[in-house]
Amino acid sequence: MSTLVDYGTQEMPVLKIDPRRHIPIYLQIVDGIRTAVAAGVFLPGEAIPTLKAMSLKAHVNPNTVQKAYDELAREGVIYSRRGKGLFVAENGKAAAQTSARQAVHRALSEGIRSGRAAGMSVKEVRSLFTAALDESSKKGS
Repeated sequence: MSTLVDYGTQEMPVLKIDPRRHIPIYLQIVDGIRTAVAAGVFLPGEAIPTLKAMSLKAHVNPNTVQKAYDELAREGVIYSRRGKGLFVAENGKAAAQTSARQAVHRALSEGIRSGRAAGMSVKEVRSLFTAALDESSKKGS
């Protein structure tokens, strides 16, 4: 079952958490927050949902959210103010965009390796990539 998390702002895209996906839940949270910061939904200095609020809304263990927030802090996307909460870093948008590029590169590289290991030609892999990109573009994602 997929959990949808409303961050509480009109323009915030809904975070989709699906425990059935092969991607760990904490990484799904990282990706959702990173995407929101990269898109400018959360601005530098703006608070993000607290650990408790996110864990309640997402129906996940607070330790899972903490792991996600620790990763975002390591990436330089967010920072913590003791007793105040978690906030988007001044260079959070740039850090989020860089991390997103790296994540896309890793995923594409893994897909290419898998395809090549399965005996696909470069042309076949390129064709699959183009088809997936076209499909994603039609969905508006």
